[in-house]
Amino acid sequence: MGNKEIVLKAVGELFGDKDPSAVDRWVAADYRQHSSLAADGPEPLRALVAGLGEDFRYEGARVIADGDLVALHGTYHGFGPAPLVAFDLFRVDADGRLAEHWDALTPVVAVTASGRTQTDGPAAPADLDRTEANRALVAEFAEKVLKGADYSVLTDFISTETYHQHNPEAADGLDGFGAAAGKWAEQGKNLVYKTVHRVVAEGDFVLVQSEGEFGVAVAYWDLFRVSGGKIVEHWDVIAPIPAELPHANGLF
Repeated sequence: MGNKEIVLKAVGELFGDKDPSAVDRWVAADYRQHSSLAADGPEPLRALVAGLGEDFRYEGARVIADGDLVALHGTYHGFGPAPLVAFDLFRVDADGRLAEHWDALTPVVAVTASGRTQTDGPAAPADLDRTEANRALVAEFAEKVLKGADYSVLTDFISTETYHQHNPEAADGLDGFGAAAGKWAEQGKNLVYKTVHRVVAEGDFVLVQSEGEFGVAVAYWDLFRVSGGKIVEHWDVIAPIPAELPHANGLF
């Protein structure tokens, strides 16, 4: 069983079947937690699963596997008062068990600037032979544009013809992104990327996990789809970094 299948089966039993005993089958004894929602180790995860309500369900949108890392993009219903769009990232150990977990969650927005939802669009990775080229393109974009804030080279990386936007406050295209960035700046929320922590890639999908500021300290999770050597689609979650976590592992 590949890592993608392992994670889907484990998450299906944990959060689909809501089966606490799935922790024994799928979770490593030294499970390392980075989420702000649970403490370290397998037992807090067991307690979390055991406490899920009847109305809880997870709606998966896409899965990206890259070596020992598997990222999920989807929506949690019944976790809180509003549905939550989430990125979950799992590390699978050599024994095929979930060994580490990171996540970021943000409320679903009903009406978006682009008319797209926060999770719709292509679901399955394509262009699998282009994984490393696409990873390199997005990693360079993250360093030069996101972290370096050099917007003069934006069109070296993002298509001027097609840029499908799923951030709820930005319309499609580079103009849509520019208008949203201007509006955020007026609100005192400049897009500041300080550290790129991980770049996870499979085919045309590249997920970047970063740390920075957006008015407050935040975790940025940006998922890009690349076609023909340019970024053509973008999904994201921007989540404030809490002052305190239930573990000592940090959010990253």
